[in-house]
Amino acid sequence: MIFSWIARRRRDRIRRQPMRSDWSQIIDRNVAYVHRLNRDERAKLESDALVFIAEKNWEGCQGLTISDEIRVTIAAQISLLCLGFNDQFFDMVQSILVYPDVYTGKSHTSLGSGVLMEGVSHREGEAWYRGPVILSWADVMEDGVRDNDGNNLVLHEFAHQLDMLNGRVVDGTPPLETQAQFDRWQAIIDREYEQLVSDCQYGRSHVFDSYGAEHISEFFAVATETFFERPLSFRARHPELYEIFSQYYRQNPAARFDG
Repeated sequence: MIFSWIARRRRDRIRRQPMRSDWSQIIDRNVAYVHRLNRDERAKLESDALVFIAEKNWEGCQGLTISDEIRVTIAAQISLLCLGFNDQFFDMVQSILVYPDVYTGKSHTSLGSGVLMEGVSHREGEAWYRGPVILSWADVMEDGVRDNDGNNLVLHEFAHQLDMLNGRVVDGTPPLETQAQFDRWQAIIDREYEQLVSDCQYGRSHVFDSYGAEHISEFFAVATETFFERPLSFRARHPELYEIFSQYYRQNPAARFDG
């Protein structure tokens, strides 16, 4: 309780500070989506970004030196995801690791009968329970300067962190306020996930990236990217899913793209 009170006071003090003009220019340059926000939304994004910049442990990997540009660009994109939340600062994520580009990591594939095949895979990012979040800077930048292609690595990996707020198991369902919301969420997202799997299997067109068919947790993360970056197509083809996402994130991205 005392720790929470101290943390809130510290964050309130950070959020009251004006953002440096050069940092605002970084956001203007590297996060195209901010130009769709109204004045109040932009102000909240900047104040929340200051907290992420100050509180997270930023680590460069493979020789990458962490700069203000890296911190500010990533923090602003995280803050976009959290615009509708009052105090979502991913307290369990203490570190954000940034690679210069796509990196390799160990992979494990079950072949059945207790046989496990180990190898390496190329990765753009990862989200671990209680952290860290790992990101490819090249992909962060590529996604940041485009705001309508349905791809955003930061949104994707931090959507996984939202998914894990109610436990280690990633199941495509973040914490919800009521049992009724939970039941409706699961019914809709399960149905939509199975539809994407079927669409991919039979070569039918779909709004979501095919990677969302890998697992329902990936579907939630991919759908989050689409919700923010292709909201008009999302809403037109998946109105019930759009509605529950809008209720959860407390945002209506389609209104930013209309007109």
